[in-house]
Amino acid sequence: MSTFKRGLFSVSYAGLWGQQSLPLEKVVQKAAALGFDGILVMGKKPHLSPLQTGDAELASLRKAMQDWGIQAIGVAAYTDFFIPAPSEVPVDEFQLAYIEACCRVSAALGGSLVRIFTGYNHVQPGESRQPCGPGFQAKWNRLVDLLRRCGDLAARNGVVLAVQNHHDFGVDSALMDILLAEVGHPSVKAGYDAWSPYLRGEDLAAGARLLAPRTALSIAANYRRFPQYQYQPELINYKREATDLAKATYMSRGEIDYQPFLGGLADGGYSGWVVYETCSPLIEGSSEEVLDAAGTDFIDYMTNLETKLIRRKA
Repeated sequence: MSTFKRGLFSVSYAGLWGQQSLPLEKVVQKAAALGFDGILVMGKKPHLSPLQTGDAELASLRKAMQDWGIQAIGVAAYTDFFIPAPSEVPVDEFQLAYIEACCRVSAALGGSLVRIFTGYNHVQPGESRQPCGPGFQAKWNRLVDLLRRCGDLAARNGVVLAVQNHHDFGVDSALMDILLAEVGHPSVKAGYDAWSPYLRGEDLAAGARLLAPRTALSIAANYRRFPQYQYQPELINYKREATDLAKATYMSRGEIDYQPFLGGLADGGYSGWVVYETCSPLIEGSSEEVLDAAGTDFIDYMTNLETKLIRRKA
């Protein structure tokens, strides 16, 4: 019996990074053919625009999922609460309207959640990037308020928000825990993934155990890191750059060890969705056949990993 439910993120077949693009109903069929339990729907074109998709279209999509035995996980929203804009432009209200539409669509499809982001640290002229700076604290307070407002919208539609540890604010696992505790809204949870803590050098098992009680979703992908260098002709040598290049690959070929991460989530009580995504160019290529092989590899990888987790507890 599986510890986690296995989902496919429709972004994998959206063509955004040069890969094969399929319409959303074809992705539903693909998820069923590859052995996934559910689908997380990308909440923007070319898949599903929450502000432009009517009730009839949603009913048709929900029926297609039911016909193929695929569960709707929810909708993935794309937000940045710190987009630079003139003060008279109500960017917060724009994004709140979008999030409310995503919540409505998720509920209409039979989903339980909406994935959102916090924001990038867009530093304006004269503004400090330091956490102790007044600019940072003002953004933090604004983010807490906005997440509470988003939580109200989610609760009104019977879904929860999964705040993915992706953007700059709250990306550190301990800080994400503090952020969600300060928000203190029952409908605002974590979308906690392994790739960000891995790339930043965190302890995967410790972070997963910490965030597991708050987690509503985990999105999985795997990567290999490649050192970058700059040639120094006066030294006839290379200088190592501070940041490596990360390239996506099949789950079984990547450097992230998901056993301690998913083991930590399981130890902390999480047994929900683990959703596979291809959200950047794969080393192996971008054809539909490669994407299908990557999805099959994920299913096999999860089967083997969960067998190890079950044996660990035996």
